[in-house]
Amino acid sequence: MANDKNVLVVNCGSSSVKFAIVDPQDGKVAVSGIAEALGLDDARISWSFQGESKREESLGAGADHARAIDFVVDTILAAHKELLDSLAAVGHRIVSGGDLYSQPTLVDDSVEAGIEKCIPFAPLHNPAHLQGIRAARKVFPSIPHVCVFDTAFHQTMPEYAFRFAIPEKYYTENRIRRYGAHGTSHYYVAGEACRELGADPENFNVITCHLGNGASISAVKNGKCIDTSMGLTPLDGLMMGTRSGSIDPSVIFFLCDNMGYTAQEVCKILNKESGLMGISGKTSDFRGITEGKLAGDEKCALAFDMFCYRLAKFIASYYVPLGRVDAIVFTGGIGENSFRMRQRVMELLAPFGVKIDEVKNEKALVFKGGRGLISAEDSSVKVTVIPTNEELIIARLAADFAK
Repeated sequence: MANDKNVLVVNCGSSSVKFAIVDPQDGKVAVSGIAEALGLDDARISWSFQGESKREESLGAGADHARAIDFVVDTILAAHKELLDSLAAVGHRIVSGGDLYSQPTLVDDSVEAGIEKCIPFAPLHNPAHLQGIRAARKVFPSIPHVCVFDTAFHQTMPEYAFRFAIPEKYYTENRIRRYGAHGTSHYYVAGEACRELGADPENFNVITCHLGNGASISAVKNGKCIDTSMGLTPLDGLMMGTRSGSIDPSVIFFLCDNMGYTAQEVCKILNKESGLMGISGKTSDFRGITEGKLAGDEKCALAFDMFCYRLAKFIASYYVPLGRVDAIVFTGGIGENSFRMRQRVMELLAPFGVKIDEVKNEKALVFKGGRGLISAEDSSVKVTVIPTNEELIIARLAADFAK
């Protein structure tokens, strides 16, 4: 393996670290894994090398992000020196760069400070990203570190799309506006859809639906985002696993003024206890929601119907900014694998001439190796399932900016 070939991709969550060593040229993954339950008694890490079975070990009670990254370097990669020697860069996924960063950026102390300024826009994510950056810079001080921002792809939105209808000073002085998220995924699948469908990149309008525990949708015109569902933070927009999505702000006032909740308690309710979990009362996992619906559970059925209805409404609304829709893309864990969700959403979009091929839809399950077109031949819009690959995009962008 040649030196300076690979990129270590690091994605830190509030209690996890996902990592992978990726060849940015061909997308091959040499090693990948995840450290979970960080800060808890059962902190652990699991990983696998290409072609090998997964391994798992305890990190020790209370292990933090720095401990996880040290383990990756000192234990997992120490036995494969050729991988350590092959690293050209470390690519860090960052949820929010606010409007400070519109492209991948080489990390230095000022960039760390910028990410810290954006913590209010991603309070659950950016602090963890900073921990990961600092730990990785410590163990890899001599190679470039590149931040790839989820918000960067959405910086092409026009002002009438990203501004909120509140007094201007809150935008000019406090930068309160729509930033979006999942931009790396939306960017990747929009490009893949254009390529796979043989479309002209300069004349291709697509609606991309990134649907997982976090969910968002974007309107992409000729490769540029012109609207997206997430707002100031990743709480806005679609109904999600535990997040409420769009909600009447007066609900917050009601909970505080009439029920005595604090702002922090309401924040927890809307971020951690709502969405699929809040409606079903059982699970935030869409697989469990679907199983419950099929078993006759009325609350799970309601959660399923609400998710599909709200998604279809968002898709329909994006016909306005795009004017013409050439394709709709489903990606993310739910988008790639819930054929029942996709079928229901397409049924709701029937007034727009969208038609689904039920056989193709049921076969397009990414976890079984399926993907591709699921729309009927006479559908007005191409509908496709494309597995996202944020790690590959982060690796390619990091490699380019590290040169």
